Amino acid sequence: MKFAILGGSFNPVHLGHLFLADAALSFLGYDRVVLVPAYRSPFKLAAKGMEESARDRLDMLAASIAGDPRLTIDDCEIRRKGVSYTVDTLRDIIRRYLPGGKPGLIIGDDLAADFPGWHKSGEILELADIIIARRIHSGRISPPYPCRQITNEVMEVSSAMVRERIARGGAWRYLVPAAVRLIIEDRGLYGFAETTAASAVPPSGAGRDSVRKQILRVEEAAREMLRPARFLHSRNTALLAWDLCRRFGLDFQAAYLAGIAHDLGKPLGNEELLKTAETDGAGLSPAERDKPALLHGRAAAVLLGERFGIHNRDVLEAVAWHTEGNVEMGPLAKAVFIADKIEVSRENVRPDLRRLCFAEDAEFDRIFFAVLEDTVAWLRSGGIEISEKTLRLLEKTRGEDF
Repeated sequence: MKFAILGGSFNPVHLGHLFLADAALSFLGYDRVVLVPAYRSPFKLAAKGMEESARDRLDMLAASIAGDPRLTIDDCEIRRKGVSYTVDTLRDIIRRYLPGGKPGLIIGDDLAADFPGWHKSGEILELADIIIARRIHSGRISPPYPCRQITNEVMEVSSAMVRERIARGGAWRYLVPAAVRLIIEDRGLYGFAETTAASAVPPSGAGRDSVRKQILRVEEAAREMLRPARFLHSRNTALLAWDLCRRFGLDFQAAYLAGIAHDLGKPLGNEELLKTAETDGAGLSPAERDKPALLHGRAAAVLLGERFGIHNRDVLEAVAWHTEGNVEMGPLAKAVFIADKIEVSRENVRPDLRRLCFAEDAEFDRIFFAVLEDTVAWLRSGGIEISEKTLRLLEKTRGEDF
C-alpha cells in the first residue's frame, strides 16, 4: 500500500487539513493518508493545553473522517508523549505499516524553508518522500532538497483562526466539519459558550450531547426515507417549533427533534401503519381504521422508540399527536402542531397566522387556538371528516381562558 503521512496539532482539525489530505490522494495516487496528531509539537512549544487536549483532538479527527477509508489516524505521538519529532514517528509507522516503498510526508509550504533545520532532517529524507502542499504560496517554490509539490488551491484557514473566532463569538462553524462543530459546542472547547437564550432550558431527559446525536441520526433517516418536499416540510416544521420554543422558554432542542421526526410514518403503507401504530397500546378509533393515514404520527412515535431509542415522553407525544391533536397535549406537542400547520413551505396558509407567531404581544395558547380553529375550518371547507380527537381538543381549547 502507498500512503502518505500528514502530521499536525489538529487543534482543531479544519477543512484545510482535510483538503490537503484529499489533494495528496487525488494528485499523487496514494491509497491512504495517515493523520498523526502531535502530543507536543516542536514548532509550538509555547502552546498551552496541547497535552490536555489530546483526547478532544483525537475525537475531532475521528469524527471528521467517518466513513472515508482513504483516511486513518495514528496516535503514536500521543502515546509516546513528550515532544513529537517527525523522524521518530516515521520510524515507528514504517515499522508497523510496512509500506510498499517510501511513504510520503506532507508538509505545508509555510514550513518548507525551515525543513533543513528539523531534528535529523537528513534521516527524514532517507525515510520518506517530502510532499510540499500549498498553504500560503500560490505558485511553486524551490527548496534545496528533493521533494514533490501539490498544486492545490490555497485555503485561508488555520486552527489558530478557528480558535480565535470561537473565543470571540465570531463566524467559525463552517470552517470545520459538522461533526467537529458539534464536539466543540458540546464540550465547550476553545472558549465556546452558547448564548443565554440557547442554553436557558436544558433538554428533557438527556444531556445536550445525547440530544444532538439523536437529532443528527433522525434527521439523516428522515432525509433518506422521505421525498425531498416532505423532508423540507419536516425540517421547516422543526425550525419553526425550535423558534417558538426558544421564544416561550420551552425545550427547543426537543422541539426540533420532534419536528424533524413527525412525518417518519408517512412512507408506510396502510397495513403497516395500522400494525405499527397499534403497538403503542392506545387502541384504534373507527376513523383511524377507516383512514390509516391519520396514524402516521403515532407510527412515527413508535419508530422513534424502536429504531432510535428515544423515550422522551414529550417528544413522543408531540410526534404522535401532531395530526389529530389530543386533549392531553402539553406545550411541546402544541408547538409542533402549530409548526406543522403553518411552516413556510405550506401553501395557502393565512399570512396573519404566521404573523401571529411572532407578534410581540401574542400568547402561546392563543397562537395554538388560532391555528387549531383554522385547521378545523379548512377541513370543513373541503368536506373532510374531522376526527373525534380533534373535535374534543377544539371544544376543550374554546373553554380555556387565555
